[in-house]
Amino acid sequence: MTNVYDNILGLIGNSPLVKLNQVTKDIPATVYAKLESYNPGHSTKDRIALHIIENAERQGILKSDSVIVETTSGNTGFSIAMVCIVKGYKCILAVSDKTKAEKIAYLKALGATVYVCPASVPADDPRSYYEVAKRIAAETPNSVYINQYFNELNIDAHYQTTGPEIWKQTEGKITHLFACTGTGGTLSGSAKYLKEQNPDIKVIGVDADGSILKTYHETGKINKTEIHPYQIEGLGKNLIPGALLFDRIDEFVRVNDEMSAYKTREIALKEAIMGGYTTGAVTQALIQYANSHEFKEDDLIVLIFPDHGSRYITKVYSDKWMEEQGFINNCFHNYDEVFKTEIIK
Repeated sequence: MTNVYDNILGLIGNSPLVKLNQVTKDIPATVYAKLESYNPGHSTKDRIALHIIENAERQGILKSDSVIVETTSGNTGFSIAMVCIVKGYKCILAVSDKTKAEKIAYLKALGATVYVCPASVPADDPRSYYEVAKRIAAETPNSVYINQYFNELNIDAHYQTTGPEIWKQTEGKITHLFACTGTGGTLSGSAKYLKEQNPDIKVIGVDADGSILKTYHETGKINKTEIHPYQIEGLGKNLIPGALLFDRIDEFVRVNDEMSAYKTREIALKEAIMGGYTTGAVTQALIQYANSHEFKEDDLIVLIFPDHGSRYITKVYSDKWMEEQGFINNCFHNYDEVFKTEIIK
């Protein structure tokens, strides 16, 4: 039998590359998106959840009654909860209050216990989702703390899978890689592998306006005055993740909430790809990068689209939410009939 699996975890990895034809038409290079939403948990985080948990099993760290604890903006939590169901572990997750209600409902539907923590506090505040997860892990018998931000296996998961997939799919012709940076694992692991194959490949990290990563990469210093709240989930940080290999990144591009939101909706409208908020962010970063860097026709760019837009229906795909943020200038629903709804009475 073909295309038959023992359980859903067999579907993790080997996500497709899809050419972008409209949103990048002014860029002379060929641009592909790696659609991580094709993983069964609909995000790139499936890769690290499976890799880290199975590594713990091989080392005998996980027992039949173990509890897995983690900090998450949503996607890692989905992936861990999914793996826990198949393997029989309990799951406790700490999320920030930026996480939308439907994401929390999704996590609970997958059997996770969820703690919601304030996003506006410093990373070392005992109320932050980092510190809450640490405390829960310390207080819970037979618990294992995944700690994706400082776990080298986060990098290794993408070094073993995502990087080799991109190299094979592009037949080694990739010239530029763009990926968002949250924990740093996706970008770092992929970049590490790809630069081993060809050190001339340019690796561009995407950071959020309100995050410290871009400036830290450029100066080696944390500028706390740059920290402020922002809406894009899973992008940027107010701490320096140990899973982010700065030496494998050539440059960072910083994007803001508003332009990333417009770009997310544009990708859905023009490419029929329903991506998450970070899909718009990574594409917006490419557009900004192209304004100051010259691409050639034989360049081959890969953007990693981390997750699926179904988790953002009441956020970036909601006209109401967009208006609440003040994202109305140049927004598609101002002039495009596609976003208008008529109610027949």
